[in-house]
Amino acid sequence: MTPLERRASFSLASIFALRMLGLFLILPVFAIEAGKYPGGDDPALIGLTMGIYGLTQALLQFLYGIASDRLGRKPVIVFGLLLFALGSFVAALAPSLNWLAIGRAVQGAGAVSAAVTALLADQTRDLVRTKSMALVGASIGLMFALSLVMAPLLVAYIGLAGLFAMTGTLALLGVAVVIWWVPAEPLEHKNLPRGRLPEVLRLAALLRLNFGVFVLHAVQLAMWMAVPAMLVQAGLARDHHWWVYLPAVLGSFVVMGGTLFQLEKRGYLRAVFLTSIGLMAAVQVGLLLTLGSASVASMGVLLFVFFYGFNVLEASQPSMVSRMAPVHVRGAAMGVYNTLQSLGFFAGGVMGGWLVKHVGASGLFAVCAGLMLLWLLVAWPMRAPKAG
Repeated sequence: MTPLERRASFSLASIFALRMLGLFLILPVFAIEAGKYPGGDDPALIGLTMGIYGLTQALLQFLYGIASDRLGRKPVIVFGLLLFALGSFVAALAPSLNWLAIGRAVQGAGAVSAAVTALLADQTRDLVRTKSMALVGASIGLMFALSLVMAPLLVAYIGLAGLFAMTGTLALLGVAVVIWWVPAEPLEHKNLPRGRLPEVLRLAALLRLNFGVFVLHAVQLAMWMAVPAMLVQAGLARDHHWWVYLPAVLGSFVVMGGTLFQLEKRGYLRAVFLTSIGLMAAVQVGLLLTLGSASVASMGVLLFVFFYGFNVLEASQPSMVSRMAPVHVRGAAMGVYNTLQSLGFFAGGVMGGWLVKHVGASGLFAVCAGLMLLWLLVAWPMRAPKAG
């Protein structure tokens, strides 16, 4: 990479990181803390409140992309981050679960993923774009891991309202990054002319990845409707959950770093990818079988395997989309991918809350296992993209 490409890659990845850290900090503690609000006795409403962010983001993702083509990437990204911050502060001041849902919906309206990805494409050559996209994916996985360690500690001191206030502050920090660190955008975007949506929807390889990111984030969000309660049942107080999260997270990153990139260089990316999906399915089965009898040690093992699979998939999928999509439809392909990711968040929250309410945690983990196995079947015909 040239110095300009490195600056663009790290600065834009940091915007994703700041925004996703704020979102993910809510995830491991929301199901428990939201129950303390008026209206918090309804698991389905809690799930809707958790997932509605993904719905509003998905609905607006393409509009932000179009606006960034006409008005410029940076102004659109700044506007989206400010809107995201506003929603965070609304949620921080929320007196009830309904107001929390409104704050989450406004957060989702700051849908800047497509604009950030488009700007990254504008500022990097095809030769190094895979590395840049992989850096963004890895930053998301890292923020998810860090949030699971930090959230139980932070919520004990500042509460859920404090976490939302922190989320808004991180978004404002992201605005500063856009203004002062991200390189100036090109006067003419290099990815013109853009491909049409039907061209993207006809590519089987991209459809598999889009289905995969939807399932990945739906399962990720849904399972956290039950995992914190399982840790409490295992005898681990809420503010000590990091005792399990921290070793699992760090261990998974060490193992991923020693396997993913080395095996990819040797031509085994497909095997690693499919194995990671299978491992995440096995985790859901393990959670189902140990429900009500899980120990802290067994939960630690299951979460380690989950984090490994999630981090591999989260780091590799955006890179694979950017490599598999033809150049003239790359922007449209990333837009569809980001939309399906957001819809996965929404579906996971709604599905998780509904399942816990009507069929309990056992039904939740059974459905999550089924979704992961379905993804494995869909992904099986995949071919790894060529290196380059």
